[in-house]
Parts: sequence; C-alpha cells; structure tokens
Amino acid sequence: MLIQLSIRDIVLIDRLDLAFSQGLSVLTGETGAGKSILLDSLSLALGGRGDGGLVRHGEDKGQVTAVFDVPMDHPARKVLRENDLDDDGDLIFRRIQSADGRTKAFINDQPVGVQLMRQAGQFLVEIHGQHADRALTDTDAHRALLDAFAGLGEDVAALSGLYRSWREAERALKKHREKVEAAAREADYLRSSVEELEALSPVNGEEDELAEARARMMKIERVASDIAEASEFLNGNGSPVPEIASLMRRLERKSHEAPGLLEETVQLLDQALDTLSNAQMEVERALRRTEFDPKELERVEERLFALRAAARKYSVPVTALPALAEKMVSDLADLDAGEEKLKLLEKAVGVAADAYQAAARTLSEKRHHGAEALSAAVMAELPALKLERARFMVSVSTDGENAGAEGIDLVEFHVQTNPGTRPGPIMKVASGGELSRFLLALKVALADRGSAPTLVFDEIDTGVGGAVADAIGQRLKRLSATVQVLSVTHAPQVAARAATHLLIAKGPVEGDASRIATRVTPMEPSHRREEIARMLAGAEITEEARAAAAKLLAATD
Repeated sequence: MLIQLSIRDIVLIDRLDLAFSQGLSVLTGETGAGKSILLDSLSLALGGRGDGGLVRHGEDKGQVTAVFDVPMDHPARKVLRENDLDDDGDLIFRRIQSADGRTKAFINDQPVGVQLMRQAGQFLVEIHGQHADRALTDTDAHRALLDAFAGLGEDVAALSGLYRSWREAERALKKHREKVEAAAREADYLRSSVEELEALSPVNGEEDELAEARARMMKIERVASDIAEASEFLNGNGSPVPEIASLMRRLERKSHEAPGLLEETVQLLDQALDTLSNAQMEVERALRRTEFDPKELERVEERLFALRAAARKYSVPVTALPALAEKMVSDLADLDAGEEKLKLLEKAVGVAADAYQAAARTLSEKRHHGAEALSAAVMAELPALKLERARFMVSVSTDGENAGAEGIDLVEFHVQTNPGTRPGPIMKVASGGELSRFLLALKVALADRGSAPTLVFDEIDTGVGGAVADAIGQRLKRLSATVQVLSVTHAPQVAARAATHLLIAKGPVEGDASRIATRVTPMEPSHRREEIARMLAGAEITEEARAAAAKLLAATD
C-alpha cells in the first residue's frame, strides 16, 4: 500500500509530507483547495505525464516522492527485478519536475525511464474518476478483470505456454520450408559442390601442416645443392685428397735423407688427411639426410594449391572448408529428406495447434460461466447505488480464428442504463456519474482480485443524493477491508465512514501573506464533526448540521 507521499513545490504546495494507513482515507475541502493537486502529484510519481506548469511559481523545480510497502512477491517488484533494479525494502518512487518541462525519474534512488516507472506504478495504484478509467476503457483489462474474478490465472498462464509452443513450432516449420526451398533452387550447384568438397576432403589444420612441410622441403632443397657441391669437391675426380696423400708419401720417403727437416710437415699432412676423411664422411651423411622425393614436394604443393583454390572459389578461409563441406552435406540431406521432415514439422504444428485450441475452448467455457457470475455480482450492487433499472453484462465473444496468448475470447463490459434502451459498451453508454458507480460496483464485486493494492477514487460521488452517497460510502468501506482506498469526496456520508480524514485547505504562507499554499491536516474527531457539518450545511454551519454530522459519525462507528 501507499504509506507516504512527500510533495515539494508543486503548484500551490510548497512542502507537504503525508502518511497513509490501511483502510479508507478521505480527502475533503472546499472547491479549489487543492485536492486535484494531490492526485496530480501522485500520478506524476507513478510515471504520469510531466508538465513544467506543475512547478510552483518562482521555483526551478518540484519533486514528488511516493513510498510503498508491498510483499516481496508483488508484481511491481517483479518488474523491477526484470530490469535489474534493487527492490529490497520499501519501494520509493521519486519524480523531479523542472520548470522547463524536463523530468527525472528514480525508483529506490536508481534512475529509470518514465515508461518503466509507469509500468511498475500501474501495479501499485489505480486512480479512478468520472473521466479517467483505464479499467473500463481497455477491453484487455476487461478480460484480465474477468479472469481475476473467476480465478483463471493459472489457466491463462498454461494457455500462454501452449500458445508459445504452437508459434515456435510454426516458426520451425517456416524456417525449414524456406531452407528446403532455397536448397532446391540451388540443387545442381549444391550437389556438384558437395562432390567437389567430398573429393577434396579438407581436414582441420591441414593448410598449416602442408605449408610447413612445403617450406621445410624447399629449404632442404636449397641447402642440399651446396652439400652436394661440397661432396663432389671432396669425393669427386677433383678431390685434393689423392694429391695430398701422394705428396705426403714422397715427403715421407725424403725425410730419411734429411733428418729433422720434414717430420713435422709429414705429421701435419697426415692430420689434414684424417680431417678431410672425416669431412668426406660427414658431408656424405648430411647429403643422405637431405634426400627427399621431389614428387613428395610436388604432391604437397598440389594439395596446398587445391585447398587454396577451393577457398577462393567458395569465398571462405581454408580453415572454414571442413565446416562448409559439413554444411553443404547437411543442406543436401535436408533437400533429399526435406519432404519427410516437412511432414513431421507440419504434424508437430497440428498437434500444438490442437492442444492450444482445446485448452482455449476450455478456458472460454470457464470465462462464460465467470462472466455470468461477475454480471450477477455487479448487478447485486446496483440497486443501492440507484442503478436498479440498469443492467451490467459481461460479453464474451469467442472466435477460434482470433487466437492469442490469452485465448480466443474478446471480453467487453456492456451496460443498459434504462429499460428499452439498447445495451452497449460501458464507456459509450454510461454517463460520468453512472460510470463511477458502475466502477465502484465492479470493484466491490472483485474485492481483492484484479486490483492494485491502492485504489484512488476521485469524486465518484459527484451529483448523487444522500442515499446513493451513503451506499457509495458503505461500499468504499467494504472495499477498504481488502485494499487501501483513498477517496476525494464532497459527500459527508462517504467522509463519515473513513478511518482517516484529511482536510485540504489553502491559505497564506507563514511569514509571507502574499503567497498562498495548500495544507493537508489529519483531523481529530471533534474537528472532523465540524468538517462533516460544513459538508452538510455549506458556508454557514448550524447546530442542526452539527447534530446531523454527529449522527452520521455515530452510525458508522
């Protein structure tokens, strides 16, 4: 429920802090005292349209804060959680209105869009008057109210799930049909591509392996030619080894003729021959290690170039060729098995549609029964509201072709205000005063079902007599047993039944008689009798009016 409303610099209100309690609270005061300002302020805090003209004259901005205490499973909290907003503790809605027309919205001190504020706010407060009635203008709301009255929430939720399953099956069928049709248009290209890619058989990572092998063999090929040249030099016909060996033997023979002259030279030549011999073996070993089959290089290059040519042809990286091959095989399989799969999907759509239609018809039957009960419940309230000659009807039109998540029914509230007149939609047939009384009867019939936790009634007793006003007061009091009710009223019979009575008046600002401000005062019992006497008598309060006020208060205790 609404537990606090704080207003700063809005129209005639400079500073106002109001605390609200459960039950029926009434706001009374002279015409022009500022009762509508309170409702405009509350509407602003709930995401209503902003207007720079709401800011108090001479101020740059105004502000309204509304605080609500609702259970943790309340729909308003669900809206906040779905939008990643903190919802711990009380819900604090704050709206700042600048004189230049700009507004800022906050929920629990977190900046939000006005649309989100309005979406959450509609679950917290309903404001009803003679000329503003969301519940009676929107046929979707009519259906929701009927479902709430008949306790069909779980049925509607289950039907919504069946509707989603049906639509998802239809989307799957449509998607597959489009896929098969597209594949059929490219069947020849698809088959030849599949044959080509299956013959190529690309493998993940193959390009890198082939490129690495090619680079390695080409590098070896370049090195091998130098090694072969070295081998030819050391082991071929022009090898220096035989000449060095012959020279060493000659010098060795001569060394006996000149002792001490050639021994060291012979020794060095012998070491050189050993080194050259080792070099010959190592060169031969290196040459053998560089041996590769030129045909292998040719094969690697052909494979690599074939992969890259296919990648260019299909406009994908080489690495994507395996996935492309799988996709084309799948597409071809879809084409080949398309008709069979289409039949399965068509059957799934039929099954889902039948399940939905069966549940929708069952729900529709329950709605027709609920419509009769709701009509009777509202009709039972009408005589006391001086609408005994009127009829209230809940019209349920069922059309299987008009399927939606909430069913196949169009629900409308119709009324007949006088015998002999033609029934019609409530907003077109009922006058302003009648509309308010129909609304009250509907809300009493619904009790705590299908309503926000706080209901605000703006002068719904306008233009009615004492008996009707008393009947309205009785019903507001009854309604306040299940939801919080705030009523702006001019009827003393309504005011007398309130648990909380707030008097709205305007007067000069203390310390500045040139400025006027609206004040709201919770009334004590003695002052309350005086206010109700004023409502009964008008400008001059008589003893008779005071006695009548006391009688009204006593009768409602």
